[in-house]
Order: sequence, then C-alpha cells, then structure tokens
Amino acid sequence: MLLTGIDFSSNHLTGKIPKEIELLFGLVLLNLSRNSLNGEIISNTGNLQSLEFLDLSRNHLSGKIPSSLSKIDRLAMLDLSNNDLDGKIPIGTQLESFDPVTYEGNPNLYGEPLNKKCQEETTEDQRPVAQVSDDNSIFLEALYMSMGIGFFTGFCGFIVSVLFISSYREPYSKFLNSLVIRIYLIKNSLYMARG
Repeated sequence: MLLTGIDFSSNHLTGKIPKEIELLFGLVLLNLSRNSLNGEIISNTGNLQSLEFLDLSRNHLSGKIPSSLSKIDRLAMLDLSNNDLDGKIPIGTQLESFDPVTYEGNPNLYGEPLNKKCQEETTEDQRPVAQVSDDNSIFLEALYMSMGIGFFTGFCGFIVSVLFISSYREPYSKFLNSLVIRIYLIKNSLYMARG
C-alpha cells in the first residue's frame, strides 16, 4: 500500500511482467517502457484502482489487452504502443477515450479509437473457421494416408500368402472358380428371364 510509483523504463529488462505487481494496490505510476519484456499484460491489472499512469510501450508484449483495465477510473495516461498486442480493445469509457497514438505499433489491434474496427472484426470472425478447416484437412490427410497404408499392407499380405504358400493357393483358386461360375449362372438366368 505504501509503494506508489515504479519506473523501470529504458533498461534491458527481459521476461514477463511479474504477477506480484497486481498486489500493489497503492500504485499510482507504473512505467516499464523501452525494455524487452514479453508475454501478456497481467490479466488483473484492473485491481490497481489507484493507477493514474501506465506506460508499457516499446516492449514485446503480446496477447490481448485485459478487459480489467477498463475498470480503472483514475487512469489519465496510458501508452501500450509498439508491442505485439492483438485483438479488440476492451470496451470501456477510459480505454476508448485515449488517443489512437496510445495503441499504434500494434498491427493486429483493432476497435475504438482505432479506425480498423469493421475490417478487422470481419477477419477476426473468420479466423476460427479457418482454424477448424485447417484441423479438418490435417485429420482427413492423416485418415487417407492410414487407409492407403492399411490397404497396401493387406493387399501385399494377401498376394504373398497366395503366391508363396501352396496350402492357401489351391483353396483360393477353387473359390475364385466357383465365384466365376455363380456369376455366370446368375447372368445367364437373368438374360433368359428377360428374353
């Protein structure tokens, strides 16, 4: 509760943002900009209700902007620019009221106040369908391949057994002869019935 400000900007910090930051309820200023931080923004950042200044710009942060950020009423300055964030900017008066510069440099981010809303939402809706069709095509490819291998193995086993094992060869020839004779008789009887 006593810690009100953290400024670790312009260092060479790497790794993820520590989750313990969400427990610093008295935090007013958090500046981690111009580092090499990666991973996602902490999902419970919205618990920092005293936060007025949040700068996470110029890192390698990815994933979506946590919807809990829209719950911070006191947030006067926000900068999430130049990261790898994606998805829709959460709906909330605070986040939509910031200048678009706040979110620039995140090519896969869309929603208010950015102008990419409609086009990107259509793409976002189509993504799961594409993923499902990709999964289906992989499944079908594996299915056909296994069926082909199974057929080839069974056919080779059958041919080898008929050609090289004489005890199988004779009964198989008799079976084929009787099958051909039955087909011939059925065909003739049908022909006679029509004629």
